[in-house]
Amino acid sequence: MAFGQSAGPGASHRQVAELLELLQNVGHADFKDARGPMGLNQRQAAGRFTAEEATELIDQLHEAQYRAEQEAEAASGVESKPDTLTPAQSEPAPTTMSDEARAKMERAVRSASTKSLVLEVRRRGWIVTKPKP
Repeated sequence: MAFGQSAGPGASHRQVAELLELLQNVGHADFKDARGPMGLNQRQAAGRFTAEEATELIDQLHEAQYRAEQEAEAASGVESKPDTLTPAQSEPAPTTMSDEARAKMERAVRSASTKSLVLEVRRRGWIVTKPKP
């Protein structure tokens, strides 16, 4: 591989456009402006990414955007949980599970729809993406 060449197929125009839009939402004018703060190399600062690099950076920026939205909601006082908790509700769940309880939980997870699982994982603060084909 020649010096300065990317390892892998190039990112699509759609991915590059989405990256630029996300970077502008964060406050950067373009890729060159984001080079230092985002840790981009010279090739990436010129707008040339591999498909894998673009996907990783898009996921990273979506995650940062999601966290910022969650922090803004928390700061505004919007909560989906009740204000008062009984002592039983405020105690953490035990870390050990019986084999029967674990089997019951695994059956419930396997029978749940993909949409339900994605919504629950997002509710817990994780980022969910579709698997690569």
